[in-house]
Amino acid sequence: MHPSVHAKANPDKPALIVAETGAVMTYAELDAASNRAAQLYRAHGLIAGDRIALFLENIPDWFALVWGAQRSGLLFVAVSSKLTAAEVDYILADSGAKMLVADAALGHVASALTTPIERFAVGGAILGFADWHAASAAMPDTPIADESAGAPMLYSSGTTGRPKGIVPPPGDKAIDTVPALAMIAQGFFGLGADTVYLSTAPLYHAAPLAWTTTVQRLGGTVVMMAKFDAEAAISAIERYRCNAGQFVPTHFVRMLKLPEAVRARYDLSSMKVAIHAAAPCPVPVKRAMIDWWGPVIDEYYAGSEGNGFTAIKAAAWLDRPGSVGHAIGEATLHICDEEGNELPPRREGLVYFKGQRQFEYHNDPAKTAESRNRHGWTTLGDVGWVDEDGFLYLTDRKSFMIISGGVNIYPQEIENRIITHPRVADVAVIGAPDPEMGERVVAVVQPVDMAEAGPALVEEITAWCRAELSGIKTPRQIDFTAELPRHATGKLYKRLLRDQYWGNKESRIV
Repeated sequence: MHPSVHAKANPDKPALIVAETGAVMTYAELDAASNRAAQLYRAHGLIAGDRIALFLENIPDWFALVWGAQRSGLLFVAVSSKLTAAEVDYILADSGAKMLVADAALGHVASALTTPIERFAVGGAILGFADWHAASAAMPDTPIADESAGAPMLYSSGTTGRPKGIVPPPGDKAIDTVPALAMIAQGFFGLGADTVYLSTAPLYHAAPLAWTTTVQRLGGTVVMMAKFDAEAAISAIERYRCNAGQFVPTHFVRMLKLPEAVRARYDLSSMKVAIHAAAPCPVPVKRAMIDWWGPVIDEYYAGSEGNGFTAIKAAAWLDRPGSVGHAIGEATLHICDEEGNELPPRREGLVYFKGQRQFEYHNDPAKTAESRNRHGWTTLGDVGWVDEDGFLYLTDRKSFMIISGGVNIYPQEIENRIITHPRVADVAVIGAPDPEMGERVVAVVQPVDMAEAGPALVEEITAWCRAELSGIKTPRQIDFTAELPRHATGKLYKRLLRDQYWGNKESRIV
């Protein structure tokens, strides 16, 4: 399975549709453009195992560049479009990338980069960058002679510290080797050649990049949004008759908080599988989505490291609300204590996987070692438990745990309660320093209407928490902000919030 196969069988079929404009890239066009990209990489001396960096907004060029790298044996480093020049320079230097392709829309950052690297621009001119389209147009649109499968070298979004590179295991595979995700997408989620897949998030993030390219491996059509907007998403589902897509819980919350008249305006009956991940979804939010869209809200848990995968269908979730599923694929799931001892069902501990691919954190052997236990099993640092049938329930990340008066408190449960309040648009719960308790529970709330921020809403949210949570979990402090620092994929930069309460005065919450 590879786009080149579909280019021969169905050359005029859309491989990509731009949601906002309706612009189409066919499989024949994608194949030709990716061949020219591969030829250009080779013409500039890049060989299998070398790294390139892509610094782009959601534009069609993503797919030509990525598939060109994939068929050249290159590692492609997807760089967040939200980073500063210093942060991009760090990734370029850390990854050892030999070429950068940047979007002219990001020229204000790209032109300030200092890393010595070969540079190309797409979508317009950037000072000091060569024109990618002009250079690639001069290349043949036939395959290079030494095709081999490349892979993404992903960097974490930096939610708990400086981004870390995840190096995939080495290999010299054929470009059409079927990856594990393609088998899961087809076998568990039912994706295939008839899939019309709505992609709602930035392609520089692991999941959108992996799932959109998987859909193209299977011969389906990707409908790409430039950026997420709640009403625009459901409008795109109706317009293009999307039957699949991927979302994060934040997307669900924002769609559910659209006015009822807006929600009722669109025909969403084509949607057969709405996949979600990235963070545990509050049970009331997922129930509300199933009530609205039907039992099509399927879930998975995995990480950029690719060390394991769990999944659950909507129907099974209704019997086990809160679960993120059971292990599927090659890896087996284990819950362990701090010493690596496996825990019985319903005992909380670190989530480990055994038996899938190994990975390493680039230039960080200590972090690589920290991700293993004495059995060699790997963890992403998440905490959870399994039931007697092996279904996983996530509690939170170990690094987000609050210790107040000697009691371990996980913010996720508190966040799940507060986000269901009708006047709350978003929330983050963190631990702040407390002279008596060590840490106190602080909720940073983004109201639906910032004008309502004040003592009355604090009292209302506090009462809302006390109705279902113990006193130790009820926030002792509630602050308001116009917008939380979220990654465009929905992941929260809790590190930035914590810094403001632990001594970093440069960016205080208002």
